[in-house]
Amino acid sequence: MKQLFDELSYSVSKITTQKYSTSFSLGILALNPKIRTAVYAIYGYVRLADEIVDSFHGYDKKQLLNRLKKETDIALAEKISLNPILQAFQETVRKYAIEKSLIDQFLHSMEMDLQQIDYNSDRYKEYIFGSAEVVGLMCLKVFTEGNIQQYEELKPYAMKLGAAFQKINFLRDLKDDYHILGRSYFPNIDMKVFDNNVKSQIEVEIGEDFKVALTGIKKLPSSSIFGVYLAYKYYLSLFKKIKRKSSIDILNKRVRVPNSEKAYVALISYLRYKTAFL
Repeated sequence: MKQLFDELSYSVSKITTQKYSTSFSLGILALNPKIRTAVYAIYGYVRLADEIVDSFHGYDKKQLLNRLKKETDIALAEKISLNPILQAFQETVRKYAIEKSLIDQFLHSMEMDLQQIDYNSDRYKEYIFGSAEVVGLMCLKVFTEGNIQQYEELKPYAMKLGAAFQKINFLRDLKDDYHILGRSYFPNIDMKVFDNNVKSQIEVEIGEDFKVALTGIKKLPSSSIFGVYLAYKYYLSLFKKIKRKSSIDILNKRVRVPNSEKAYVALISYLRYKTAFL
């Protein structure tokens, strides 16, 4: 029965999420059960594409990404895929009417990672839009469950939250991106002179994104508000740790939030959610 294959496909996406991100896994677990599987499916798909461009060294990354693009188009057209992650994703795309343009923009940003690009302001915004903001919009499609008016109202906030998460990832992964992958996303910055002043400027930008995003989180449906708020708080705790580090520190060591600290953040976030949001 196809139902068994669908269950397997969503399970693979869930396992993928759990394997790669404790923070997002716990955030998704805090969502209403009726929408969890769809968010797992979205994360599983974007993680697969991201792994191609970030981790599959020694293989033809461009060829692999092009194959994923073609298989995505086929899966959406035929409404089925033999790849479990693609199967769960295409089911979610159809169920929640996720626009193909969002998927295309995401894959475009993944293609940008295969090139040596000097990021100016426009390219920086283009990359963040495709790599993070559209992922937030895909999830928002799930959260709003077909309520077009609510989706349109919350779009700017979802994009700001996605942008904040991505910019924090840039800072967290600065060591590997720069030293191993040869990437530098921040516009008009010479990494050879990356200092505390430059770091502070980026942090101000992230702080503004977070401030706007929180306004939108409070307007989310009850089925998703705590899960998104929890992911927000996890990233906020990571952001605070990064802010306490010097530019030299983050250039030489990846900043992490230990699981014990995440558990504490989860407890405090739940109490804050119960008193401030309800």
